[in-house]
Amino acid sequence: MALALDSSIKLASGHSIPRLGYGVYQARSTECENGVKDALKSGYRHIDSAQAYHNEDIVGRAVAASGVARSEVFLTTKYMPSHQVIPASDVYSVIQKSLKRIDNGGRYIDLMLIHAPFGGEQGRKNNWEALAKAQKEGWIRDIGVSNFGVPHLKSLPAPKPSINQIELHPFCQQREIVTYCQAQGIAVQAYSPLIRADKDRYKNPVLVGIAEKYKKEVAQVLIRWSLQKGYIPLPKSVTPSRIKSNAEICDFELDADDMKALDGLDEGAKGACTWNPVDQA
Repeated sequence: MALALDSSIKLASGHSIPRLGYGVYQARSTECENGVKDALKSGYRHIDSAQAYHNEDIVGRAVAASGVARSEVFLTTKYMPSHQVIPASDVYSVIQKSLKRIDNGGRYIDLMLIHAPFGGEQGRKNNWEALAKAQKEGWIRDIGVSNFGVPHLKSLPAPKPSINQIELHPFCQQREIVTYCQAQGIAVQAYSPLIRADKDRYKNPVLVGIAEKYKKEVAQVLIRWSLQKGYIPLPKSVTPSRIKSNAEICDFELDADDMKALDGLDEGAKGACTWNPVDQA
């Protein structure tokens, strides 16, 4: 599988999204701004933020100050829904605030997701209606969801989501959701692809053995596995050297046996290392 740092996937809308993203979860202030600048300097062209991360404005400033044209950077953010049913008009007002924060010129957002399947079926429909309206108006180019299970996806009204962003790594593979999304033409983004650098899991003999075989770091093996599965991984780091090394995954390819060995590490739902509300009612 030939991959380059500028490789992309075409979404159902016709827009393209870079295969590798840079996540800014829990990154605040200077470390977030410097992280985004370092990521862009290292060749990333896809930044993933969220209202709940409280750093959309920092991402917007960093992109504007980076020297990289806004048109070359794919910006994602997420609307954090309530557990209550909120009118679509109110949701629309809230998502408008993200446009002013994350896009320094207030022009457009490349992708906006519903962060979680909260609010029940009616709440999810209202949230989706607000995002769909913004997409029709053109200031959000693609819309999608995050942490949605198969029942949530099946009950969502048109249009079909471009993306479902879920926790994905060898220990938490969420295969039912992935299979459904792939069958429906919904691209799959992988958050926590580095298992939050879990020290115990990074000592797993399968991971260590494969990393030694390719003379790569465990983190690079995890990102490469995700890419070869067809996902869009969103590794997060605020350390310049790690940001750079996480992007150095185009000069090797995991063979079929190694992919099978990594697939065999799946622990199902208990393998999740983060918040994973895919079974929310």
